[in-house]
Amino acid sequence: EGSPAYASTRSVGAGAGAALCRRLRADVERCAAWDHVASPAVDALRHTAGKEYELLLEEKLAALGIPFVTEDALRAEGHAKTPDIKLELPIAVRGRVVNWIDSKASFCDPAVHVERGAEQFQGYVNRFGPGMVIYWLGVIDELAAESQGDVLLVDDFPAEEDITRLKLLV
Repeated sequence: EGSPAYASTRSVGAGAGAALCRRLRADVERCAAWDHVASPAVDALRHTAGKEYELLLEEKLAALGIPFVTEDALRAEGHAKTPDIKLELPIAVRGRVVNWIDSKASFCDPAVHVERGAEQFQGYVNRFGPGMVIYWLGVIDELAAESQGDVLLVDDFPAEEDITRLKLLV
């Protein structure tokens, strides 16, 4: 209460208070407009791009006749944390077993993978087994080459010749 800022706001009249609120609103709107990392507009663009790449993934799987369940269907079944796609039958990609696929409309470097992805993907591994993450905007070559264990990192949907499917016995 004894600070100069507090003292000056106590003496501001109703008209000056309204002007101060208008200025604060303008300042916040200007900050949001110039924020190219976390503004509501950037967040909406990221969300839209993510959905478009998820649809692309679904189209590619459907074109190859690979049966899958979407994230929405998994959530409807009561799963809390889900990848974008859960394959109904595992496939192998370049010799690696894949039970699920997560689509990322972003670029992956080691910091992004460790800070934002590794823990998330380990949760999918614990629930569904090994899987694959597609970073559609690229992944550092060394990181992709070193991706071992239960999470395969790629920068595009694999070519058909790189995919091995289980043969159903009917």
